[in-house]
Amino acid sequence: MSQASGSLINLLNKRAIVTGASRGIGAATARLLASAGASVIVAYNSKAAEAEAVVRDCEAYGVKAFPQKADLSTKIGNIELVAAAVENLGGVDIYVGNSGVWPDSPVPVTDLDDERWRATMSLNLDGIFWGCAAAARAMSNGGRIVLVSSTAGQRGEAFHADYAATKGAMISFVKSLAVELAPRGITVNTVAPGWVDTDAVTKPFSGAGRARIEAAIPLGRVAAPADIAGPIAFLCSDLARHVTGEVLNVNGGSVLCG
Repeated sequence: MSQASGSLINLLNKRAIVTGASRGIGAATARLLASAGASVIVAYNSKAAEAEAVVRDCEAYGVKAFPQKADLSTKIGNIELVAAAVENLGGVDIYVGNSGVWPDSPVPVTDLDDERWRATMSLNLDGIFWGCAAAARAMSNGGRIVLVSSTAGQRGEAFHADYAATKGAMISFVKSLAVELAPRGITVNTVAPGWVDTDAVTKPFSGAGRARIEAAIPLGRVAAPADIAGPIAFLCSDLARHVTGEVLNVNGGSVLCG
């Protein structure tokens, strides 16, 4: 495979980090960025074989790609990830913060314990803060930061207050960084997916769950990871050079807010 000639989204010679890239939205995004010409660091936590498969797919487009194991719930893990990108790619132009956890067991706030709260905050919010800070330090000539939030951060999510809180905070974080980093030519945006067909949500999709979910989506279907990767790639490109601080809804019409 090679980059499509005349491709509308052109990321030739760009250097990207994609977190949570061994599967789902992250894997689809890494492949799409590579197809547009970007070299990619495929960051993962535990699924080494899957990450290496994504790397091979990226390399097939004629770009550099490297797997990088990283514990993004820690400050040092994020710093080391960005350092690996600088070492292997020579710098960072694009940072896609996709890693996160969806605790699929619904728990009322009266029963939500400290362990689950801190685990969700650690990866979904602390890790995003450390990752963005490290990536911004490494961006020397402008850049693109795109984070993956959620409809839960816009409307809340009963019995998943921990998850919704992190995604809502992420949206405010994006708006703050957009203004702060604009003088350096760095844009900061987020995509807010609704339900996406990944292995993280197999439990809610079991039995008649998927049919109920799809019935509540005006477009009548659950998104595929590629449906989220496309808007991310757009925000990483020069087509979106005057877009910053934006929440791009990718939910099939299930949550209408602007």
